[in-house]
Amino acid sequence: MSQRLKLEVKALNAIAGGDLVILVSDKLAPPKAAEDWIGTGAHALVARAASAERFKGKALSGLTLLAPDGAGYERLILVGTGPAAERDKLDFAALGGAIAGRLGHGRSAEVIAALPESELSAAEIAEIGLGLRLRSYIFDRYKTKSRDKDQSEPKSVTLRVDDPAAVKKALKAREAIAYGVELARDLVNEPPNVLFPEEFAERAGKLEKLGVEVEILDEKELKKIGMRALLGVGQGSHRESCVVVMRWNGGAKGDKPVAFVGKGVTFDTGGISIKPAGGMEDMKGDMAGAACVTGLMQALAARKAKVNAIGVIGLVENMPDGKAQRPGDIVTSLSGQTIEIINTDAEGRLVLADVLWYTQDRFKPVFMVNLATLTGAILVALAQENAGLFSNSDELAERLAAAGKATGETVWRMPLGAAYDKMIDSKFADMKNSAGRHGGSITAAQFLQRHVNDTPWAHLDIAGTGMGSPNSETNRSWGSGWGVRLLDRLVADHYES
Repeated sequence: MSQRLKLEVKALNAIAGGDLVILVSDKLAPPKAAEDWIGTGAHALVARAASAERFKGKALSGLTLLAPDGAGYERLILVGTGPAAERDKLDFAALGGAIAGRLGHGRSAEVIAALPESELSAAEIAEIGLGLRLRSYIFDRYKTKSRDKDQSEPKSVTLRVDDPAAVKKALKAREAIAYGVELARDLVNEPPNVLFPEEFAERAGKLEKLGVEVEILDEKELKKIGMRALLGVGQGSHRESCVVVMRWNGGAKGDKPVAFVGKGVTFDTGGISIKPAGGMEDMKGDMAGAACVTGLMQALAARKAKVNAIGVIGLVENMPDGKAQRPGDIVTSLSGQTIEIINTDAEGRLVLADVLWYTQDRFKPVFMVNLATLTGAILVALAQENAGLFSNSDELAERLAAAGKATGETVWRMPLGAAYDKMIDSKFADMKNSAGRHGGSITAAQFLQRHVNDTPWAHLDIAGTGMGSPNSETNRSWGSGWGVRLLDRLVADHYES
């Protein structure tokens, strides 16, 4: 359950208790806007404490001091922004997260949103607000006895700025993005006995309140359409598979949509090719790609993005029983191509194969980006620092890389090629769903590419970033909501009218 931070924006006027947060550079001098706020004794106190604690104002570092007597606030918190010469490298969302990390649960704080050597734009201050929101997220829905009472109370933070109206306008769009990220995190964090395909689809259906058109295709409809590859994955589960189509029509009528496709395996045992028991509980997060697409559609709708966007998610549960798919089976995908099943744990690509083909055939999008916790091999290649990026379009790949740098959700482009494609040829069918360990993330991407036709397409392998990712300034949750900010930025920078 996400904790809703009470975030306000006000002009630079009187403060009333709580914590006072100021931003300092490597020179440790406070901004001029903070001079009248920190009190006459605070300057000397800061100098002594910074020397004793070896605080140098490094970007995102912090120093907390008890306020001098009569200051009007309880604690003075300094947060570093680094040298002024390196200000263009400063991640303002991460700065907001660093501020949130210095505040205690249940405390109120006043943040003087000003820099010592330069001015902050409304957009930069709004990014600080976004970081504050994202860092404050907590999923504690299933805690009863151990829940800390203070944690049930959201922090109250007031951003003090020169132009409240401009900041509020910029912050409104960032809050829409925050809600999208929080939705994605909630979905990934939910246990698999709660979030199965039908329940996921029902939650996606709630986006209709924001103006998103939601269509749910059940197993009967999927059989009629011919999504045999997707249905084969879920046939060992008593939970029925489904596909959810979400449409946001914010652009001009008749404009081609942009399309996002997500893998939604709500739990992955590996099927007959069953996974080892150790760590299998993490496979509740094998739907992080679908979670991102759902969160993105919420963000686009909530900020009323001027674009036509399609989000399509394939929702299945991969279980072993007497009806489960076997290694050696051959299935016919929606594209008409046949697939030999080598490993039932290479299931995500089967889901995406049908959904990608369906999306390009029905909607004729400008591009398709799919997200999936697809391969352990991408963790071997990139660890948890970057998502793997595969694409048939240099332009789309470059735009995704730029959006990644801007948001901190970074990607690293991986190769595709005929030699890798040959590795998935089958003796008995058009292709096989696994080519073994070598180049595992690449051959998985080659498999997907056979189902996109000529549509500009990118595949993001988020096995290392979508769940269980390392803590960052903006995330302390197991489910990271990775990709919502990246793709929203891609749309905002290049595809909105």
